[in-house]
Amino acid sequence: MSIEKDDEVLGKAYDSKLMKRLLGYARPYLKYLVFAIVLNIVVAGLGPVRPFLTKIAVDDNIANNDYDGLLIISLLLFGSLLLQSLIQYLLTYYTQYMGQKIIYDLRIKLFGHIQKLALKFFDKTPIGRLVTRVTNDVEALNELFSSGIVMVFSDIFIIIWILGFMFFMSWQLALVTLSVLPILFYATFLFRRKVRETYRDVRFHLARLNSYMQERISGIQVIKIFSKENIEKEKFAGINKDHKVANIKSIFYYAVFYPIVELLGSVAIGLIIWYGGGQVIQQHLTLGVLFAFVQYTEMFFRPIRDLSEKYNIMQTAMASSERIFKLLDNDTFIVNPTNPIAINDVKGKIEFENVCFAYHQDEYVLKNISFVINPGETVAIVGATGAGKTSIINLFTRFYDIDKGRIFLDGVDIKNIDKKELRKNVSVVMQDVFLFSGTIKSNINLDSKEIPIEKVIESAKIIGADKFISALPNKYDEEVKEKGATLSVGQKQLISFARALVFNPRILILDEATSSIDTETEILIQSAIRKLLENRTSIVIAHRLSTIQNADKIIVLHKGEIREMGKHKELLAQKGIYYKLYQLQYKEQELIKSV
Repeated sequence: MSIEKDDEVLGKAYDSKLMKRLLGYARPYLKYLVFAIVLNIVVAGLGPVRPFLTKIAVDDNIANNDYDGLLIISLLLFGSLLLQSLIQYLLTYYTQYMGQKIIYDLRIKLFGHIQKLALKFFDKTPIGRLVTRVTNDVEALNELFSSGIVMVFSDIFIIIWILGFMFFMSWQLALVTLSVLPILFYATFLFRRKVRETYRDVRFHLARLNSYMQERISGIQVIKIFSKENIEKEKFAGINKDHKVANIKSIFYYAVFYPIVELLGSVAIGLIIWYGGGQVIQQHLTLGVLFAFVQYTEMFFRPIRDLSEKYNIMQTAMASSERIFKLLDNDTFIVNPTNPIAINDVKGKIEFENVCFAYHQDEYVLKNISFVINPGETVAIVGATGAGKTSIINLFTRFYDIDKGRIFLDGVDIKNIDKKELRKNVSVVMQDVFLFSGTIKSNINLDSKEIPIEKVIESAKIIGADKFISALPNKYDEEVKEKGATLSVGQKQLISFARALVFNPRILILDEATSSIDTETEILIQSAIRKLLENRTSIVIAHRLSTIQNADKIIVLHKGEIREMGKHKELLAQKGIYYKLYQLQYKEQELIKSV
């Protein structure tokens, strides 16, 4: 099932398996839940007590001119209101507190799970939909725990208390009052069915909105360059309109249902006055009972209306929890070994043995790749776009797992090495540098407590980044905007080099790390790169062949296969693929110089 279709699935209005799983998150806060239910029973009973006290005041005190008794009843009524307000405060506080604690735990678990998922999962999943899972869907569960499960008890107990008092005072008048219930139940059934359908549309269009917004804001620069603002605005208006229409449709059913409930309540009061009034005239019923029944009828239909709202909360929560648990149950992981082999003193020998890999089944992007990189060697990998260069890096760092063959680090199959231990010994500098919101310092040491500011500054000086950082108003504490928006491409690249150096890896990977840098900046960091490569095993994926002429070995990839391997001069002498690539770039450079 696709992600988009997943948002359309509505699921059951109540699913016992999902509810049992949800209640598992409430187990640590069971005492709050029990306390809230007890408070609900008490507060539910305090409301229906007041009409009964009113009946006593009318029949026993007012009718008999008993002023002292009337004063006592009035004080009891006032006391019940105060007590109900106090309990209602405690109930609201503890249910909201419990709900916030539960969604805090759930969000932490969900975010941690997403971080563990393999890159293959993110290749197929829109980020906007994941944001919807962690925000909107989890928030829907907050409503379930704080306003749904516990408050349902309140509504049910209120109805039970009211029915108890009504049948105690006059079972005949109680039956007259309840005569409108069949019509109410039918109206509620229709309301549930219609709201359920519209809810599916609302959630689906909300997910579309989130996904569209996330993608367009990420690509805002492209939109502006090609002046597509109006087109994108029109597309967004269309999606937003669909969301609006779905919401209005949902509101329509609420707008019809609530007046029907009020109308039926008024009909019930009319029947009470007609039948009960006649009974009072015939002296078969007291005026106090009639007065109490009018109050009970007004109270009776309010929790029924609220239960319909709780149904909607339950519906929302079931659909959201189904999507959340589907994400939590996703096992697209790079599996860690059960008994990992320790690699305490990494030398840096890398070996690929007949490696085959496909992002999609049987569509191999790497075929029978075999090579050895000895400790301390610098090996360059070149080839046309799509040749499989970056895939080699993804496999060695275990962002993806190979389909066939084996990869070794110091003679140990990397599948037998703990992923964190493997990656701890590797630093990767990408072509597209990603910087987090924070400071220059936090983007270099990634908030590691083990890397002090002195080490950050030292790494920046070696790379050559200290010069521009020191010129900033706050130096290493300078704020970095989202994705490093206030920094140039070259500055971001220098920060990424400093980040790679500060972690002191045994293996360094440069994935076309200088292709986005201007010539002046490239000259600045070439010497720093040489220092960075010293005594480290290095893999350099290069676009500019002029930067890899001194590599110990050059691997030439073509359509996922190794076609040539050797030193720069050896490959030129062969006059093969490498020679042609070099000639193309040489002519390109000569043409630029002539211009």
